[in-house]
Amino acid sequence: MISSLRGSVLAASASTVVVEVGGVGLRVSVTPQLALSLPVGSVAHLHTTLIVREDDLSLFGFSTADELEVFDLLRGVTGVGPKSALGVLGHLTPSQIASAVASEDDAAFRRVSGIGPKTAKLIVVQLTGKLDIRIQAPSVTAASTTAADVLVALIGLGWSERDAQSAIDDVLDDADPSVAAAVPALLRASLTRLGPQRQQVSK
Repeated sequence: MISSLRGSVLAASASTVVVEVGGVGLRVSVTPQLALSLPVGSVAHLHTTLIVREDDLSLFGFSTADELEVFDLLRGVTGVGPKSALGVLGHLTPSQIASAVASEDDAAFRRVSGIGPKTAKLIVVQLTGKLDIRIQAPSVTAASTTAADVLVALIGLGWSERDAQSAIDDVLDDADPSVAAAVPALLRASLTRLGPQRQQVSK
């Protein structure tokens, strides 16, 4: 079982990254937000799980152990496969998932593409009591580290440092704690604030 990997990013698309480990390029399925945060040439450290099927070996990677834990729990829900579980984590952080399950809010899962009303209800029912993700405000150090990671990702995507930092600050002023604590959520919100036009890096 491949439980983690670290290496240089050789290629990235909307849903996968290729990470070189020991001279071997490993293709890993990730959320779109995580893919955006890993530009070619950067160093990736991913928590992974290897899913073995009769005709396929697939690696799925995450930035935190909490995300990997929730991914495995989601795959245990009737009707939720690896792609659907990854889709849920592309829309919701582990804390948001735990909160939705605790409050029996299946609407949060219905907003995910490929998750219908019946499956959304099953997620709530079958994950009740299984999520051990503490819902709490991030510490100042954790929030600062997350913001720094997002800043590096945005600069790597072509935004100027000034514009990227301004967008992150605006998001943090308005965001709930779960957004501030998670790189994918903060990156997604910052990209939305920046808008579709990519800026050139200041000289």
